[in-house]
This record gives sequence, structure tokens and C-alpha cells, in this order.
Amino acid sequence: MRSYTLFLVCLLSLPASVAAQDSLLAKAQAVPEKYLQQVTGKSKKYERQVEKRTRQALDRMMRQEKKLQAKLMKADSLAAKNLFTGSLDSMRNLQARLSSKTQAATRLLNGQTGGYLDTLTNTLGFLKDAKGLLGKAGDVKGKLGKSIEQVKSLQDKLKQAEQVRNYIRERRNLLKSQLGQYANMTKDLQKINKEAYYYAQQLKEYQSVFSDRKKAEAKAMELLQKLPAYKDFMARNTQIARLFNLAAAGGGNVEQQLEGLQTRAQVERLIQERLGGGGPNASQAIRQQMDAARSQMDELKKNFPDLDNAAEMPDFKPNEMKTKSFLSRLEFGANVQFQRSNQFFPSTGDFAGQVGYRFSKNGIIGMGASYKLGMGTGFNHIRFSHQGMGVRSFADYKLKGTFFVNGGFEYNYNAAFVNPNQLANAKVWTRSALLGIAKKYKINNKLKGNMTLLYDFLHNSQVPRTDPVKFRVGYNF
Repeated sequence: MRSYTLFLVCLLSLPASVAAQDSLLAKAQAVPEKYLQQVTGKSKKYERQVEKRTRQALDRMMRQEKKLQAKLMKADSLAAKNLFTGSLDSMRNLQARLSSKTQAATRLLNGQTGGYLDTLTNTLGFLKDAKGLLGKAGDVKGKLGKSIEQVKSLQDKLKQAEQVRNYIRERRNLLKSQLGQYANMTKDLQKINKEAYYYAQQLKEYQSVFSDRKKAEAKAMELLQKLPAYKDFMARNTQIARLFNLAAAGGGNVEQQLEGLQTRAQVERLIQERLGGGGPNASQAIRQQMDAARSQMDELKKNFPDLDNAAEMPDFKPNEMKTKSFLSRLEFGANVQFQRSNQFFPSTGDFAGQVGYRFSKNGIIGMGASYKLGMGTGFNHIRFSHQGMGVRSFADYKLKGTFFVNGGFEYNYNAAFVNPNQLANAKVWTRSALLGIAKKYKINNKLKGNMTLLYDFLHNSQVPRTDPVKFRVGYNF
């Protein structure tokens, strides 16, 4: 009787399950077109960026090597011939290969692009093999083919970029070991070292932007991950699945497939057994040394978060902003400043917008514009009026923690004292030279707040005279 009841429950729930699956498939069918457009577009952009930056790196290396060759020829012509013969031809060959379009599938550079490119490639493979998911629309299938070809082309360019990166690194190390003894070549060697470092960091910056999922892409992944067929496909075809041959076992139990590899618990147990003869003090001493080493490594990672290994450690102080694009270094903000009423002015509020350019991790410069709004003489007499406008420049630099030194120069137009016809006359605009301290704080992941206290060194020259101290509250995003 119990088995019969269970059978009826399963039979009744089957239509609901099938309906839910059909609804999910219908939603998934509406996504691929936008998803494929985003994948193709961002892959093309990433490929162009990598190819352009790689060409620049090779061009700069060639110029630097020619300079070094010319200098070394004057000191030791035989050494110059042995060191530079063939190197320029090798770089020209690398440049020629960048122009070639190889449609053959290449290995995934999982170490450079993380798991994102692996997931992207397998998702496109799933959409290609999935029956009924793309519907019967021929244009969608055509876009899928273009996306697959574009990703394969991107993989080829990434492989070439990795070869160039390794070549530049090896040449840098060789030139440094062979020419480090010549004092007149120190600056040229440092330029090569900087180029090798910034080239690697630029590739990582491009990869970070490429791996950021846009709206349509994130929606597609959300729907696909709900499909059992997609989960099964990814479990059998990802890098980790191929590494441990999980596909041959049909997925299987991952723990069983990893049999023979030592787990963390096994390693800790082995260390404990080896140190058992030394007593508890030996184990504690090893643990303290490991903690100290871990702390030191964490500190190094904070200073150089993007390094692959110790061999990448630069011998100069890198500028973290150098590999950022111009738009990503812009910071937009707004602030407001209130001024009490006097015999010349009503209570006013200066509402300003600004845009800053981050020239280093700790510093920013920028420009802005403000509008002066009159608000009456008190609570008993509130009246909004136009009182003027202003243009400003500013700069701030980090002092310590969340405190910054802030300063700038401003021109302000007071509508109450100047004829509107003289607006273009710079002499009627009052000037302010400001310097002070700013306190910045985080509101959320995208919005930051700040409070700034400034002193106007030109307040005595203003007619009518204004308050020397300015207090502003603002936001940056």
C-alpha cells in the first residue's frame, strides 16, 4: 500500500516537473543571442588589446636592444656580436606571427586567464551540442559559430602573448647578467626591466576586464546552471575534469578519482608523526616558523598582488596606475558647501560636480564646476535665487590611512555684484587659493564619502570679503 501511494505521488508530480523544465528551457532559448553578441564583442576587443600591447612591447625591446648593442660595440665588439646576433630576428619573427590568423584550436592558457576562459569555451561547446536549446533560428546558430571562431582566435593570440612574455623575461635576465657590469648601461637595463614588468601587468589588467561578466552573460549563466544537462557537460569537460580524467569515469566520485594524492589532513598527520620524537616543543616551534613565513609572504603579496612568482619581483617601485586605461582612472564626484548670510549675501549653497584623474594609487588631480544657489536670509525668509557660478581645479594626496591633503585654485562669479554682460571678463571673477585636510570613508562598494576642511589664502582680496574657512561634504563614485 505504501509503495502504491509513493508511485501515485511521483506520477502526479511528474507533469509539474516536466512543465518546470519546459519553462526553464523556454527562458534559456531567449538568452543565447544577446549572450553570443557580448561574448563575440568582448573577445574581439580583448584580442585587439593583447595584440596591440604585445607589438608595443616587442618594438620597445628592439629599440632598447639596439641601443645596448651600439654601446657594447664600443666596449667589446665580440661580446656584442655573440649577445645580440639573432635576437632582433627572433623578435621580428614574433611580430610576424602576431599578424597570422590561426583557426586551429589551441590549448587554454588557464594560468593566465583563470577559469573564466575555460568556462566560456565549454559553455559555447554545450550550446553547440545541445539539441533544441537554440531553437530553429539560423541567425543564432550563425552567431554561435562566429563566437566559437572568435574565442579560438583569442586563444591563439593569448598563446602567442605568453610566448612573447616568456621571451622578454628570458632576454631581460640574460642581458642583466651579461651587461650588469657596465655602468653606462644601467638605465637601459632598467627600462627593459620595467617594460617586462608592465607588459605582464597590462595583460593581467586586460584579463580582469575580460573576465567581468556583463548583464546578458550573467543572466545566461544563471539559467544554464539550472539545467542538469549543462552541469553534467561541465563536470565532464572542464580543465579539472580532463586533468584527473573524470570524463572517462563519467563524472564519478571526485574523491575516488583523486585517490593517491595527499590531502591536507594526511600531510599534517605525516608532519606530526615525524616530529613526534621531538616532543610538543618541536611541533610548536615549527608552527611558529610557518606562521612567521606565512605572515611575511602575505606582506609581500600586499605590496605586489599581481606577481606570478618571486622571479617577477621588480627592482623599482611600480606605478599601479600605469596599466589602467584612461577611463578606468577617472573618478567622478560631487560636493556641497554652505555659507551663512551677511549684509551682502543671503545664505548660499555651492553645489559642485567634478571629475578627477588618478595619477597614482595615492594621488588624484581634477577639475570641476559649481553653482551658487541663494536660499534666503533665514528660516523666516526662505527664497531661492541665482547667486553665481564657479570653476575649480583640485588635487589631493594621501597622508596616512583615510586622511588626505587637499588643495586647489578656484574662480567664482558673484551674480549680485557683476553685470551679466561682463561674465566673459576674467577680472570680475574672484579667486580662491585653498589648502586643507580631507577625510574619506567608504559607504558601499561603489560609493565613497568625504569631508573636507579648507582655508582660503586669498579671502582678504575678495570684494566683498568671504569666510576664510570652507567646509565641504561630498561623494565619489
